[in-house]
Amino acid sequence: MELLSQIVKDFEIIPAKGEECADNSLPPERVAERLAENKCGEVFEKNNGALVIGCDTIVVYNGVILGKPRSAEDAIATLKMLSGKTHSVITGVCVRCGNKKITASEKTEVRFNDLSEDFIKTYVAGGSPMDKAGSYGIQDGGVVKSYSGSYTNVVGLPVELVKKIIEEVR
Repeated sequence: MELLSQIVKDFEIIPAKGEECADNSLPPERVAERLAENKCGEVFEKNNGALVIGCDTIVVYNGVILGKPRSAEDAIATLKMLSGKTHSVITGVCVRCGNKKITASEKTEVRFNDLSEDFIKTYVAGGSPMDKAGSYGIQDGGVVKSYSGSYTNVVGLPVELVKKIIEEVR
């Protein structure tokens, strides 16, 4: 909500309820865009006439899309795998207003610190990784060493891209 309030002053959050079904035969950017289009379309159908923004963030490592962890063990395994390595964070964005629809994506490269087993276990026990693609939040201290691209993209809303698309559909 903080990020969206940088772009739009008056808005309502309406979560899409549909199941997220990714077509992993598509390139990762297109997977993220398709997921965003599905969310946007579902909410747009029930709020015709409103400007609707749909987003979905995925993490990609070695060509594999990493979703949200299914369990603490899954989060631990993901964090161990990403420790000291670089991966991509891709957010698909779809904005609809009236009969206009624009879909795009933002990609940021993220490098993890070397994470100790103790750090990982404590981090997962704190609960933060459990609702995040890739099992981490860039805003959580100690996980990310560096990144190249949009910080807000890794948080989950590429502010500059969304702002640009909104200006185009209005």
